[in-house]
Amino acid sequence: MGTTKFDEVAAQLAARVREGRYATTQKLPSEYDLAKEFGVSRLTVRKAIDALVQRQVLVKDPGKGTYVMSGHDPAKVESGRLGLQGFTEAAKAYGQTSRTEVLHYGPLPDPSATVREKLELDRRLDPTVVSLTRRRFWGDDPMTLEQIVICAEYVRDALASDFAGSLFALLSQRVDIAYSHQEIEAILVDAEMSRLLKVPVGDPLLRVASVTYTADAKPIFYDTSYYRADKYTFKSTLTRFGRA
Repeated sequence: MGTTKFDEVAAQLAARVREGRYATTQKLPSEYDLAKEFGVSRLTVRKAIDALVQRQVLVKDPGKGTYVMSGHDPAKVESGRLGLQGFTEAAKAYGQTSRTEVLHYGPLPDPSATVREKLELDRRLDPTVVSLTRRRFWGDDPMTLEQIVICAEYVRDALASDFAGSLFALLSQRVDIAYSHQEIEAILVDAEMSRLLKVPVGDPLLRVASVTYTADAKPIFYDTSYYRADKYTFKSTLTRFGRA
């Protein structure tokens, strides 16, 4: 699917926020002025702004205008802003390129008690699992280290090279992904994480353990991922503009 005009306008507006041309709480030019500047219709500008409102980069105050959301840190990626997304999908939504390095892929013959519990292996007809370790890059920066255990029935015959793209896209060919439960804790970077993520030993790191499910609550994979705290944030902002 090609990039649309409103995607291009949204990317340019997001870049202006990221670069500080539009500062926090600043009111944006009118849709008319932006349409004239970008050489597009007002509808295209409106769709671009709506996309950035969904991403919580901008906020609309009806009758007053559109503003850069207070507290938005353009240097950090915000997880969950557009719902349940994979890393590749999130990068695209932010107008960034992503790259994946597969460090390990293969059978996991003796899963831990935690894995057995999280994936409910004792209740499955096929209790076999595979382990996958990947390093994810956001642009040129290593952002995340993922340690994933997947129920083998969903990746039968897959090769290591198949996991160099979107895991969600690959799994969606065989199973409908519905939701994910996650637990987040802050830890400190050790020597191995320092080497892999290019951050100093002792810096903060976010460890996120999650289980992703089908709609009928059947576990698909268990993921323990490590995110650079200087690049990633987990939070949600609820807005109520326009409600009675």
